[in-house]
Amino acid sequence: MPTATPIRVALIGLGKIARDQHLPAMAGNPDFELVAIVSRHAEQPGLPSFHTFDELQASGVAFDAVALCTPPQVRHGLARQALEAGKHVMLEKPPGATLSEVEDLRQVAEAHGVTLQATWHSRYAPAVQPARDWLAGKTITAARINWREDVRVWHPGQDWIWEPGGLGVFDPGINALSIATAVLPRPFFLTSAVLHVPENRQSPIQAELDFVDTVGTPVRAEFDFLQTGPQSWDIEIDTDAGLLRLSHGGARLWIDGALVHEAPEAEYPGLYARFAELIAAGASDVDVTPLRHVADAFLLGRRVAAPAFVE
Repeated sequence: MPTATPIRVALIGLGKIARDQHLPAMAGNPDFELVAIVSRHAEQPGLPSFHTFDELQASGVAFDAVALCTPPQVRHGLARQALEAGKHVMLEKPPGATLSEVEDLRQVAEAHGVTLQATWHSRYAPAVQPARDWLAGKTITAARINWREDVRVWHPGQDWIWEPGGLGVFDPGINALSIATAVLPRPFFLTSAVLHVPENRQSPIQAELDFVDTVGTPVRAEFDFLQTGPQSWDIEIDTDAGLLRLSHGGARLWIDGALVHEAPEAEYPGLYARFAELIAAGASDVDVTPLRHVADAFLLGRRVAAPAFVE
């Protein structure tokens, strides 16, 4: 049921993900009303637009929440400013450049009695929950993550992704980790990693990671930002009842090669529905498990030089 009064949202950062996902998700949810844009370089026709959050606050435009879609390196200060002003905050993934930043935001949100949501959109892919349900009670013997895409297609001209805090290939890889941490029944931990860092960049372009769970089950992840042709967003899990495969980023579920679940993509509508629920309940959702795995990879991973990346 829609809220009695729509939640008025200011969108901060009007890049590709905001245009492709946040704008249509808000437009399709009667619980939300987009009332302002904050962006250094872009405007949205028909809406008040501001270059900074300070300008928005000084404008007199009334808003209840912000959806923060800036690169992660600059997200903490903006999110903290909004929370301290009593605004609910949705954080695009990853929720911050560091775990310490996100923990600080969690504490600020709690102190001011507002909602903070760390979003993991891939967990709302249509086959993720069915996969989790099917795995319940099964004995898992191994899991493999194969996440390969073309950075030139999905992040054209986005130099921030190669800077410290931009995550490089972990920007898509963290989506895979968000699914794996949602469907696998036990926590898993990194044992080794190899990070391939282009000689002219600061973040990896490829990565191989090995994990084990609490009973020693191996989990292998391979991330690649140089994939051409068909893109691969797959997770395979061996069990005593057969092979589970999630494909197309969690959109399709296969059991022993047979397609058993497929539905239209609705990840961001799911995020906004959850945001409305959290605000109504006066609660927050700040799960940093996927980001912690990435931080572990940077801590434990062996770095090897890769050829220079030139877009």
